[in-house]
Amino acid sequence: MKRMRNGARSWIGSVGRLGRHPALRWILPAQLVSALGDGMSMVAVAWLAVQIAPAGQAGVWTGLAVAAYALPAPLGAALLAWLMRRLRAAQLVAADASVRAVALGTVAVLAVTGLLDPVAYVALLAVSSLLHAWGSAGVYTLVAEVLPEDDQVIGNALLSTFAQSAFVVGPGLAGGLTALAGPGWVIGVDAVSFAVLAVAAWALAARQASTAATAAGSPEASATGGWRVILDRPRLLGLLAVTCAFFFLYGPVEVALPVHVAHGLHGSPGLLGLYWTVFGIGATVGSLGAVLLRHRAPWRVVVVIVVGWGAALLPLGLTDAVAPGLVGFAAGGLVYGPFTAISTALFQRGTPPHVLSRVLAARSALTAPATGLGTLVGGPVVTAVGGRPTLLISALLTIALGLSVAAVLRLSRRAAGTGPAVAPTAGRAAACEGRLVAAGAAPASRRQP
Repeated sequence: MKRMRNGARSWIGSVGRLGRHPALRWILPAQLVSALGDGMSMVAVAWLAVQIAPAGQAGVWTGLAVAAYALPAPLGAALLAWLMRRLRAAQLVAADASVRAVALGTVAVLAVTGLLDPVAYVALLAVSSLLHAWGSAGVYTLVAEVLPEDDQVIGNALLSTFAQSAFVVGPGLAGGLTALAGPGWVIGVDAVSFAVLAVAAWALAARQASTAATAAGSPEASATGGWRVILDRPRLLGLLAVTCAFFFLYGPVEVALPVHVAHGLHGSPGLLGLYWTVFGIGATVGSLGAVLLRHRAPWRVVVVIVVGWGAALLPLGLTDAVAPGLVGFAAGGLVYGPFTAISTALFQRGTPPHVLSRVLAARSALTAPATGLGTLVGGPVVTAVGGRPTLLISALLTIALGLSVAAVLRLSRRAAGTGPAVAPTAGRAAACEGRLVAAGAAPASRRQP
């Protein structure tokens, strides 16, 4: 109890410091608005794909649409690095938000006017995600630039909480608005939310324009790529590999759940929204609790999250009853909640500041598309076996992944002879690197799932 009270006081004090920071006062409210729009699109993007897909192809086009929201990120991270790496963190956020606002606004107009076809829909979603890796890197780089190390986990957790809490309100609003006006209007609201973030980020970038150029534009930064930094740090590489596998196995859920609700349960958009809402409630609580895990062994936290998420999917995969599925989804959100904040903190602390934005962009370029690849694979699987069996397959494979990681850690401990596992991002093993000493005492960590 005492630890929980101390954790709550620490959280409140850190959030207060964040709210008073001049740079974050501009970005955090706009980030919350954008997250709310994305929470609404979680329902609308998939539901619109189901509506406009040709008969018998709902699973395939839903998978393509959801995947298109993430898969182009590696292309943007690689092909546009020469341009984006010289931008400040706020400019990265602004560029990503601007592209998303324009592309999603076009989708909304075409959908409302009845001119949207599946091919154009997938193409526009792909354009909207082109700079996603850089935008995500930008906001977390901004946290690392303006906050001391002790507050970075809290800053990451607050951003993660925005994203997760948006599922509490967003899907419910989206379900109602979709039923009344159609999913095109919901995507239009998402476009407006990104426009709000773009305006706030460009305004912050303008305020920072008179300051000294960031190290990202220095010759040293220009000579060092994000991929090279990750490859040179096995701990970060290991965490990245596990995260990608975790998110890939989650991907089919985003296809299977809407198809299962629409065709298996014969439910409404409101029911789909309710599933994501209870997930958001659990994830919000979990994100807020990230600070309480900072003294736990990082890889043990990772294993618990992976296995716990897989177990939470079992009720959805084993029964058509709505109540057990809702309880499982809420529990899954609670387990997953701390993952993003903790894993991002390890990257922030294990990366030289002058290449941080590119390292985080490289990380996002792999983790976000991992989910997209999972959805892309999930489309044909859902078409072949149905929504509920796909959810069960995802659950079992995710549990197997977590148990496999646990087995590798145990073997590593035995090989080392003593102490914690000598594995990527292992908490105390990180003490051999000065920048990762703090990470060893902090909790380890697609989007979230």
